[in-house]
Amino acid sequence: MEQGGNVIHFISKIENIDFKESLEILAEKAGITLPILENGIDSKKQLLKEKLYEINKEAALYYHQTLYKDISKPAQEYVKKRKLDNKTLKTYTIGYAPINSNLYKILKEKGFTDEEILASNLVNKVGNNFIDRFKNRLIFPIQDVRDRYIAFGGRVLDNSLPKYINSPENIVYSKARNLYGLNVAKKLKLEKLIIVEGYMDVVSLHQRGIENVVASCGTALTEAQGRLLRKYAEKIIISYDSDAAGQAATLRGLEILASLRCDIRILQMDGAKDPDEYIIKYGNGKFNNLVDKAISLIEFKTKVLKKDLDLNNVNDKIKFLNEIAKLVSTVDNKIEQEVYIDKISMEYNISKEAIYAEINKLNYSRNQGKKTLESSYTRNNIIKKKKVLPDALLKRENMIIGILLEGKLEVYEQIKNILSPEDFKKEENNKIMQKLYEEFEKGNSNINNILEIFNDDENIISILTEIMANDYEIKNDKKAIEDLINNYKKEKLTNRKKEIIDSLNNKEIDKQEEISLEKELQDIILELAQIK
Repeated sequence: MEQGGNVIHFISKIENIDFKESLEILAEKAGITLPILENGIDSKKQLLKEKLYEINKEAALYYHQTLYKDISKPAQEYVKKRKLDNKTLKTYTIGYAPINSNLYKILKEKGFTDEEILASNLVNKVGNNFIDRFKNRLIFPIQDVRDRYIAFGGRVLDNSLPKYINSPENIVYSKARNLYGLNVAKKLKLEKLIIVEGYMDVVSLHQRGIENVVASCGTALTEAQGRLLRKYAEKIIISYDSDAAGQAATLRGLEILASLRCDIRILQMDGAKDPDEYIIKYGNGKFNNLVDKAISLIEFKTKVLKKDLDLNNVNDKIKFLNEIAKLVSTVDNKIEQEVYIDKISMEYNISKEAIYAEINKLNYSRNQGKKTLESSYTRNNIIKKKKVLPDALLKRENMIIGILLEGKLEVYEQIKNILSPEDFKKEENNKIMQKLYEEFEKGNSNINNILEIFNDDENIISILTEIMANDYEIKNDKKAIEDLINNYKKEKLTNRKKEIIDSLNNKEIDKQEEISLEKELQDIILELAQIK
């Protein structure tokens, strides 16, 4: 059971879900129905949730099957006009709610109670009558990342209003925490996701080969949705409608994604009001070109700022320069910052010197304020500065831990005489390595209990589960370890070489020590030459 506990803990960390949901995922994969504990309100709520998932699935299949019947000619014509093929319709379980839809009757025949059916929000009670929420609409079922049906969107087949109606929130559906189409897109494991505004945008792009696309369920992008995006993709492309509302939504979404430190790009689209219209008019080749040319957050904000200003007007140009300097000064990477400055300088005819001057002024003001705060703090406190470690070093440490977590004794034997836990610069990694070494020295190559060892340290648990979830694409453990050890050797020798040279430059060094250091330096140079 100990190993099972580890798996549940591991899933809960990498999926960012609680223990109970992790258990549910494992039960689903194993085809096991979990018992529901009798503890009053919670057990009733859980039972109702399970019923709603069943009701939503039955409804989705009913709408989907109805789409293919003779009574659904209007929907079939609409689907044909939008050039959606059968494969796409089935991928997203797209359906049709006919004018005379009677989902209530169908659900009752399946054995669901009035309470359960009303809780699904698919049927409303008016007086003594039960009336379907969706009638004469194309239906887009919404599924969560576990492929459970949780809600629905319904689109009219003409130009009447409202164009869309959506399921209200309930105990299985929160629009702020889900993304339409993510259950399809996440299976591709692509490095980037495109986020659009509407269901039809997702379906239309998918139909034409752009499969890494999701929509924000009829709501402005939320932080919870941003976290979902970041979990499944390295890069996020925002492709909202080109109208004013779409641009405003883009800016709101950008702020949320930027706060989560996502790699964001904004797709610039002319000649169509939305991605659906664009790809139908120009094809997926041109749309992919737009994706490749999607601009950064800084570039997009610069364009938005430019819209409201006349750069031929001196005051507007000064204002533009000031705002641009504020934007670019937030970029930490100096190379990236220089690229933006070059581009802005050329595009808007502003000298690089002027932009740098404004940035330097801003940085000076910020630093002065920072110094004032720091000096005030230092008078009463001892400041402990945490050393920032290079990404390459952290990746190397994580990779070694990841290989050792496989429990291969021969790998441990290969590295134990070369690397010690103290060689690991990240404090948490140092602690992990100490425990791993202890376990291997005990002859315990089964290190499944590593999570239990650090059960009280959430920070280390988080680091461990992240390492375990990572795929380092190692084809040959022995070769990978040799390369990593060589990197450590090279680093140690290079550091020692620098220390010796510094010592030899010291005029007060005695002759005997000088000879000894010169000999050691020659040995280091030879050893470095032998390391590939």
